[in-house]
Amino acid sequence: MLKIAFTLLCVLCAAATTWSARTVDSHLGPKDLTRLQKVFVDGLSSNDLQAIFFASLNIETTDAATKETLCQKIVALHAESKLNNFEKDYYLIGANKNLRCTTKLAESVLSKVYSSLDSELATTQEIYYRLATHKALGVQVSEAAQAKIVKRLQEVLKKDDTLSGLGYAFNVAIQLGPSASFITNRIEDAIVQADEVDGRLLQFEGGLSITALILNGVFGVSKTFEKPAPVTAEQAVKFANYLLSRRSVQTAKGAHVLIEALKTISSADKISPICVQLIGNGQLEAQSPTLNVAIVDLLGKPLSPAVASLSAKISVKKDSSVLAEKIQLVSKSSDKTTYAADLSSLKPGRGIYQAELNGDGVYKQKLQFKVLGRVKVQTLEVGIAESDASAATRKQSVSYPSKLKDTLTADSTQKLLLKALLVDEATSKPIAVHQAFVRLHDRETDKEIIFVAEQDSSKAYKFDMDVGNQGKNFNYQNGLYNIYLTIGDASLSNSFDWLLADVQLKFNQPDRDVKPTHQNGPLPEIVHQFRVPDKRPPRIVSDIFTGLCITPLVLLFVFWAKLGINVSNFTLSPSTIGFHLGFGGILALFFVFWLQLNMFQTLRLLIPIAVFTFLCGNRLLRRLYAQRNSKNPAGAS
Repeated sequence: MLKIAFTLLCVLCAAATTWSARTVDSHLGPKDLTRLQKVFVDGLSSNDLQAIFFASLNIETTDAATKETLCQKIVALHAESKLNNFEKDYYLIGANKNLRCTTKLAESVLSKVYSSLDSELATTQEIYYRLATHKALGVQVSEAAQAKIVKRLQEVLKKDDTLSGLGYAFNVAIQLGPSASFITNRIEDAIVQADEVDGRLLQFEGGLSITALILNGVFGVSKTFEKPAPVTAEQAVKFANYLLSRRSVQTAKGAHVLIEALKTISSADKISPICVQLIGNGQLEAQSPTLNVAIVDLLGKPLSPAVASLSAKISVKKDSSVLAEKIQLVSKSSDKTTYAADLSSLKPGRGIYQAELNGDGVYKQKLQFKVLGRVKVQTLEVGIAESDASAATRKQSVSYPSKLKDTLTADSTQKLLLKALLVDEATSKPIAVHQAFVRLHDRETDKEIIFVAEQDSSKAYKFDMDVGNQGKNFNYQNGLYNIYLTIGDASLSNSFDWLLADVQLKFNQPDRDVKPTHQNGPLPEIVHQFRVPDKRPPRIVSDIFTGLCITPLVLLFVFWAKLGINVSNFTLSPSTIGFHLGFGGILALFFVFWLQLNMFQTLRLLIPIAVFTFLCGNRLLRRLYAQRNSKNPAGAS
């Protein structure tokens, strides 16, 4: 029943995947492969036996002296390694084979490996490494030994069906062949344990190593025993996304298993995802809008067979309006990794577009690109006006990219004005830009002030600066300033910083007594002042209060002196002495509490004293009551 449900789920998932089918948006590029190559180089020079083994699998050492040093090094590292015997034996023999060492391995190591299959192998991991070690040595495993291993593998899986155990079991079954076909029934048990992340990634608990181990295992089992693909196309895409997200791995083992897992998924017929991505930064020039797309496998290599037909539906992202239902992309390279489509006939304007690509009706991907426009300064006027509008404004026109020949002059009673109309070069329609600044630069001091130009109701950008009010921002620095108009936008291909005129500014100097607004130097010291204590009452008030508090005690001693103290019933029994000592201790504790203890400290000390006093007092009162009854039996009855 579980198998039927799982199969149905896979079918539904495959049917629901109608977009981004069998495609990912990245692959292992040249930079990634170069960095992974460096990881392998570092692995060879490390003092880690495992790192040397995986590095030697991926790069070949040609220098004889280096090779000889490594061959001696792995023997020493094997002796020092704290890895399991079966694991470090495999790494030693594998690295020895990869490096083509001429020195023969020690007989003690080889004899232990040869006899290992006769012993009771405890885990699927040990079974895998022992079999792989025999394979590295070129030793044929007998049919009897294989039958024994198959039986032992089944026994171990009954006790250990963890992801790691299943992963090694799959890889063992690949080496054993038909006798281990029972393992195909465990593929679904492993795949259903994959964790989905953000709806985009699939991975197994344990990270890259376990994920790669299981993927290599299940795909290898499916191929060996001619079973259907172990995952759906959608799952293959999500596994590929996870593997590609781990491209920054830093260990030789991680780099090796990453590449192997990507190779495994790429070689899976009918479900293998491919990479469809834009070439370049996705920005097209309006004059020649050519959409360039790269199609490669997960390792950046050409597809085999290549995509025969690739078309795209082009639409505007903002309102989803369609520019073209189907436009054909043509291969531009001999290996058919680069495809291009000329969008000039669509006359796309400045903006963001979406291309829905369809390759052979199987591969589907959505790509977003941007068509850059060109801005044109249709008109620009700059001039000086009186702040009180008492005189007409003197405006002069400037054409981009020229500079006004005359130098403008403005004092503190005047305003500097600028008005510019920006239009799209293709349509001559006014446009809005992300950045429109007017920058005034003092060449003498190399300081500048930047103002934001605002768009008015006519969609022209305006700048209005009252020289008198802005004096403090310029530090009242008179002089010749360059006027720049800075226009920038992510959707423009010709953003500019235009020097359009010079202006002589004259500010009214501030009073000498007034400190300048901007001062260089340390800030004044911050002096922290704690809360001033509340004013206390005179000493006589506290003395009177203390006197009132001790008045009862004084009166007690006075009355005792006058009336006398009756100690006739005082005995030296433990309860009597204990009660009075306890009571005295409580009074002493209250006195100490008044001087220095807090409430919690007092309670911790009071509880044991109070319990002791209570018990002694109870016993004392019972004894006194018994004495009174014995002296006056009639009263007791």
